[in-house]
Amino acid sequence: MAKTRDRLDTPMLGKRKPIVPRIDRERFGRASETFARALGTGGFLIGLTIFCIIWLFYNTYAPSDLAFDPRATNFTLLTLLLSLQASYAAPLILLAQNRQDDRDRVKSEQDRQRAERNLADTEYLAREVVALRLAMQDVATKEFVRDELKDMLEELLTELKNEAKPNGKSE
Repeated sequence: MAKTRDRLDTPMLGKRKPIVPRIDRERFGRASETFARALGTGGFLIGLTIFCIIWLFYNTYAPSDLAFDPRATNFTLLTLLLSLQASYAAPLILLAQNRQDDRDRVKSEQDRQRAERNLADTEYLAREVVALRLAMQDVATKEFVRDELKDMLEELLTELKNEAKPNGKSE
């Protein structure tokens, strides 16, 4: 008798291999950004233009048995290649833009949090400066100490003069 897994009407036991291959989203995203960046350069546009000019020139002026995309068929193969390139480029560019939007969103959230922290720090420092100013009003300044010492010196001199006079006699 055949094993049960060999029968088509019996489910397979264990893990199945997925039909669609697993794709690393981050790696695919980086590749799409690289592709989108390359499509947006002047070098790509110039290269594509030169490629099309050579293609058109060759298929127009080459002998008919050597032309692989003849002018008589309106360069169907070139049209197909350019359409294929555009059909892959558009979604990859959109994917790259979505990833950039996600990065921008995260960066703006981090900037907002940093701004909130800076505002809280600034408010704290402002309160500290106000507290120091209030505390400085209670601190004796140089002039205040000098005036107090002068007053005390005058009082001491006055007391010494009064003690030096015998029995309160004046001079």
